[in-house]
Amino acid sequence: MTAAPRRRRHEARKTPPDTGVRVRIVVTDPVPGVAYRVQVGRDGLHPPAQEGVRAVTFEFALRVGNARDGAPNFLPPFAQGPAGGRFLYVCSGVRAGQAGSCWERRAKIPLAGIRASLLRTARATPAATLEARIDGRAKDGGPACATVPLLDGGWQLRRQ
Repeated sequence: MTAAPRRRRHEARKTPPDTGVRVRIVVTDPVPGVAYRVQVGRDGLHPPAQEGVRAVTFEFALRVGNARDGAPNFLPPFAQGPAGGRFLYVCSGVRAGQAGSCWERRAKIPLAGIRASLLRTARATPAATLEARIDGRAKDGGPACATVPLLDGGWQLRRQ
């Protein structure tokens, strides 16, 4: 009788992802002339769905699994960070692939505000998208950076 291959400790904790959820990030009042992109994986960049003077909008599917306690576990490639504290990065300037920019920043958008109940509602609602809005500028007038507060009360369910 052959023994089953040993699993690494981190493999035993993984749960299969479900279908995920549509996400929209709206960067309001972006700095003119500065590129914004959402980080994908370690060094990939996701382009905006719409770019304008008043806002830059990103749309993508966020993979979601379940943690051991049943809470949502947001998964790469869009989700960054440790399992208990995942977030999204909105890169700007050089980090967004804009060579020659004087800016090199990343804004961190926490995913902790997406409660399990909000996620269930989003999945059960046809054409639903979870939306977060952030200010595109930091206090110094440059692109937003570090952990940013969400506008409009946090993550919202929107219909397309």
